[in-house]
Amino acid sequence: MRLHFSTAVVATALLANVPFAAHAAPLMAVTTTSCPRGVQGQAYAGCAIAVTGGVPPYGFAIDPAYATLPEGLTLDPASGAVAGAQIGGQGTYAPRVVVTDSAGAQIAGQVTFAIDGANGYLASIFPPNSIFHHRVDAQTTGLPVDTSPAAPILKDYEPASIRAYFGAGTYNSFPNGIPVISVPHDQPEVPVETTAYQSYFKSAPIPWNAPVQATSHSTGDRHVFVYRKGGGGKTPALYEMFVAEYRGASNRNGPWTAASNALWPNVAGNDLTPPGKGTSTAAGLPYAPLLVNADEVIGTGTPSAPNGVIRHTIPFNVNYTLAYWVWPATQSAGAGTCIGRDGKTIRPPSQISQSDPPASCTWSGPAGEIYRLKASAPTPACAAQNPQAAIIITALRNYGIILIDNGGSGGNGGIAGTPDARWNDADLVCLRNLHLADFEPVNVSSLMLHNESGGTPGTVQGSFQ
Repeated sequence: MRLHFSTAVVATALLANVPFAAHAAPLMAVTTTSCPRGVQGQAYAGCAIAVTGGVPPYGFAIDPAYATLPEGLTLDPASGAVAGAQIGGQGTYAPRVVVTDSAGAQIAGQVTFAIDGANGYLASIFPPNSIFHHRVDAQTTGLPVDTSPAAPILKDYEPASIRAYFGAGTYNSFPNGIPVISVPHDQPEVPVETTAYQSYFKSAPIPWNAPVQATSHSTGDRHVFVYRKGGGGKTPALYEMFVAEYRGASNRNGPWTAASNALWPNVAGNDLTPPGKGTSTAAGLPYAPLLVNADEVIGTGTPSAPNGVIRHTIPFNVNYTLAYWVWPATQSAGAGTCIGRDGKTIRPPSQISQSDPPASCTWSGPAGEIYRLKASAPTPACAAQNPQAAIIITALRNYGIILIDNGGSGGNGGIAGTPDARWNDADLVCLRNLHLADFEPVNVSSLMLHNESGGTPGTVQGSFQ
């Protein structure tokens, strides 16, 4: 589990080039270590970064080597006041505030901002009969184990622990997880330029305060996910971007750039993206509605006494997927080759079938494969004292995990979720008692209506109930 980064102030002053004097100004110190809590989508209560010592007046700035302020908040460079009419971000941020006094001396201190998410709407993305919301446990559904040679999790990956790639704390000052924001049906569209891979749109309702994974100061994936509500003649839609960056500066009308983007224009239906075109994931799958989020876990309870239910499969990574995909995925990027029953190599990347599987494969774990926690795998004892983890473990049994992306070195077993100040990081550590070896692939081919739809024959017991 990624642990909370220290929020202690760095109480060192940089007084280079300031001549010594008998009556030199006292050393500066940033005395604010945390600012008021906030809630995504709401106005921020405000915060004033307090400084002592030095020679006023001061100038304030955010160190670009650390996290930004929560998206939607701004820092007044003259007063140190932090304000925002609508918080876009979620999770915990630990930006480093750099203060310069009028004599040129500097001091820097990290200040934490804890922001609760507002992601309850994610449960309504895609209909109840979507494969993403379909139970896969053998007891309820009777779905068999997938015996294809392509299906098993690679043996080398089986010892990996299940790890929550999300939480309340920070990772190197950045929020821990992948954020999502909801916008109204009439959210104005702004220009979006795609710089590297596939593009589904050239303009989109992406607000200036949309949260960026690990903030715009990160050099990582920087996903941006926006759910546009339906209304005014528009269908509810999902926009996802990869390596996204807002280029509008003080102009709140865009533009954004991204390495790639993807669009599901009507998430009230079950249409998948076109086969082979790709999305913001290696599997061509949507990411946002599959993320574990605190709203669904907490339910009507509290963070320490949650009573929620997760009713969807959960995305996870391995270092390298097989270079083929199975329904409901539509793309893959990975390793290995498979031989068909005719003795010929199946050209990668391409779709392979669970009902008519390859004869052999040199790798395993195709994009889109769903794995359920085995009925024989015991629930870790720690779940009795860690209720957030217990709810997630129940979902791992009932809805499983879906292989969605390549995780790079050390990526095996990471499950994805949203950052949120309401997560209990110590509670989520309990998930590490489960390993990829505790999961088995599920043959869902009997549920497929047709290749370009995520719909299944009907609502399964437990879905949305």
